[in-house]
Amino acid sequence: MAQHRRRRTTALALGVPLILTAAGGLAYGVLPGSQPRASAATTAAPAWATATADGFASVDALGQNGTYGGRDGQIVTVKTLADLEKYATASEPYVIVVAATITMDPVGKEIKVQSNKTIVGSGTSGQIVGGGFFLGPGVHNVIIRNLTIRDAYQGVWNDKEHDFDAIQMDGAHHVWIDHNDLRHMADGLIDVRKDSTYVTVSWNKLSQDNKAFGIGWTENVVTDITIHHNWIRDTEQRNPSTDNAAHAHLYNNFLEDVAGTDINSSYGNYSRGATRMVLENSYFQGFKNPVIKDATASIVQKGNTFVGTSGRNESGGTAFDPTTYYAYTLDKTADVPALLKSGVGPRSSIGTTATTTKAAATTLTVAKDGSGQYSTVQAAVNAVPANNASRVVISVKPGTYRELVKVPSNKPHVTIQGSGGSRSDTVIVYNNASGTPKPDGSGTYGTGGSATVAVEADDFQARNLTISNDFDEASHQDIANQAVALRTAADKVFLDGVIVSGDQDTLLVDTAAKEKLGRVYMTNSYVIGNVDFIFGRATAVIDKSVITLKKRWNGTSAGYVTAPSTAAGRKGILIANSTVNGDVSSASFYLGRPWHAGGDASLDPQTTVRNTSLSAAIKSTPWTDMSGFSWKDDRFAEYKNTGAGSGAASSNRPQLTDSQATGQEVADWLGDWTPSSS
Repeated sequence: MAQHRRRRTTALALGVPLILTAAGGLAYGVLPGSQPRASAATTAAPAWATATADGFASVDALGQNGTYGGRDGQIVTVKTLADLEKYATASEPYVIVVAATITMDPVGKEIKVQSNKTIVGSGTSGQIVGGGFFLGPGVHNVIIRNLTIRDAYQGVWNDKEHDFDAIQMDGAHHVWIDHNDLRHMADGLIDVRKDSTYVTVSWNKLSQDNKAFGIGWTENVVTDITIHHNWIRDTEQRNPSTDNAAHAHLYNNFLEDVAGTDINSSYGNYSRGATRMVLENSYFQGFKNPVIKDATASIVQKGNTFVGTSGRNESGGTAFDPTTYYAYTLDKTADVPALLKSGVGPRSSIGTTATTTKAAATTLTVAKDGSGQYSTVQAAVNAVPANNASRVVISVKPGTYRELVKVPSNKPHVTIQGSGGSRSDTVIVYNNASGTPKPDGSGTYGTGGSATVAVEADDFQARNLTISNDFDEASHQDIANQAVALRTAADKVFLDGVIVSGDQDTLLVDTAAKEKLGRVYMTNSYVIGNVDFIFGRATAVIDKSVITLKKRWNGTSAGYVTAPSTAAGRKGILIANSTVNGDVSSASFYLGRPWHAGGDASLDPQTTVRNTSLSAAIKSTPWTDMSGFSWKDDRFAEYKNTGAGSGAASSNRPQLTDSQATGQEVADWLGDWTPSSS
C-alpha cells in the first residue's frame, strides 16, 4: 500500500463553498491551510488559477505534492472543441478556461486529459455537451472545476453499450473534481477506476442519471478518496458505489430521491469488497437502502440523518481516522440540504483575489435640513468613488426627497438606507412616466427611463425607506402612463424592509443585458401597484413580503401582478412566503401574464407563486395572455398557496408537484449568492 505523508495544514474552512472577495464576488482561492508553491509563472495569476485541493487530493504521495493543477502554466481561454482538446492533451501545464458551450463530436467523446491541468468554467458559461473527460494511467495533478457536463444520454436507461461518462479516470492520481454540474450521461457521471487514488470530489451536483458515481473495480485495495458536500439527486444507483477502496471518507453529502419522479433510487452509499468507509454528517432523504455494505467491507457512521428512507441502513467493521491524513471541518447535518442547494455546482462569477478581508464601510449622510454631508441622495451617490472596492452606506435622514436617483454601473457596493424609525419616514419620490417629455426636448423618458431610482451597479442594497412614483394618471391620460418607482439592472440587488409604490410598472427588475444574469432579493417589504407592477427579465425573489393591489386611476379594479420577460434557461420571478391583498374587488386581478418584450419569441417568461396567501381579489384563472403570446407556452405555476384566492390544480391553474417544487425554492433562484446586510 502507498505510504501517505500527512499535509502540514491548519483546519480547513470547508463550510464555505467558495471564498468571498472584498468586492462581493466569488473567488477560486487557495483554501486556508493549503501549501502555496512559489512560481514566477503564477505570481500575477488570478486566485482561482492557483487554487489547491483539500481532502485526499491534498496529500503528498506518489511523488506529487498535493493537487494544484496547471497553476504553473499559461492561462488560456477556449470556446471550441479543437482548442479545448489541444490544451487539455498537451504535455505542458495549462489553466484552461472554458468560456462557451462546447459540443463533443462524435457524441460520447472523452478528451484524454494529460497531467498538470486545471480545466475551469468561466462563470456559468462553461458547458460540455455530449461527452466528457478521460484521465488515463499515470495522469496526475488535474483539477476540473465549475463546469456543466451533460447530455450524452442515448435513450437507454441502464446503458451497457455506451460508456459515455462525464469524468472517467483509470489509474490516475491526485485529481480534484469541484463545483461541477454533472447530469444525464449515457453511463456514469463519475467513474474512479483501476486504482485511481488521491482523489477529492467536492461541491458537485450529480443528477438525472442511472449511475451516479462508481469507485474501484479492481482487486487491489489502494484507492484513497474524499467525497464531501455533493448533492446527489434523482439517480438510481452508485451513489456512490465504492469497491475495494483503502480509505473512503464521505461527509456532508446530500442524497435526495425526489418523490413523484420517474427516477427511483435502488441504493445510496455502498461499501463493497474490502472498502473501509467513514460516513459522517450526511443527509439522506427518501432513499431506498440508504447505506449498505458487503460482509467483507466496513462502514463507520457518525452523525448522519435519514428522512423518509427505507430498507437497508448498515454499519460495522473498522475504519480509519481521516485526520491522520488531512484536516477538515464538518458542517452540521441539519444544515446540509440548504447549504448544498445554494452552494453546489458552477459559480456565476469568478473573482481575482482570495482575500476574505472586508474594508470597513464608509458612511455618507444625507439630510434635507443641511445637517448631513449632502442635501440630496444623488449628491451622495455622486461622491462615491468610481469602481469602489468596498461598501459605501448612504444614510438618509427622515424626510421626503423629491429627486431622481441613479446608481451607475461603475459604483458597486452601495447601500441606501433610511435612518428613521420606520420605512415610511424616508421617502424618495418623483413623477416621471413613460410618456413624460424630457426637459431637453429629446423625446420622452420611456418606461425604464421613468424610474425614480435606477440601480445599474452590482451588489446594491436598500433598506428602511420608501421609493415611490406618484405620477398622476388621472391628469395625464394623454400620455403613456407606465411610471416606474424602482428599476434594477444589476446583479445581487438586496431590498430589505422597503416600500416600493406606484400604479402601473412599479418595480422593474431588469438585467444589464439580455445575456447577463441579474438577481434581486426582496424581503420584509411592500410592493404596491395595479398593472404589471412587478415586471422584467431579472431572476427576482419576493420573499416574506406584502404585495398590495391598488385600484386604477378611475376607481376600477383590474390588474396584473407580474409580467416576466425571462430569457430562456433563466429563472424568472418567484413570489414565496408572502401575502397578496388590497382594497380591490374580488376576482379582479391576475397573478401574471407573459411579457415578450419587443415581440421576442425566444423569451420564456416565468412566474412561480408558492406558499403565499392570496386574497379573494385573485381570479380563479390567475394567468392570462399578453400581446398575442399564450401564457400556456411559458412557465407559470403555483404551489401550496392559501387564502380565498387560491385554488385547486387544473389546466388553467397549474400547480407544481412536490418534486418540482424542490427545484423552485428561494435558494434555486439565488444560486451561489446568500444576501446579507452590510
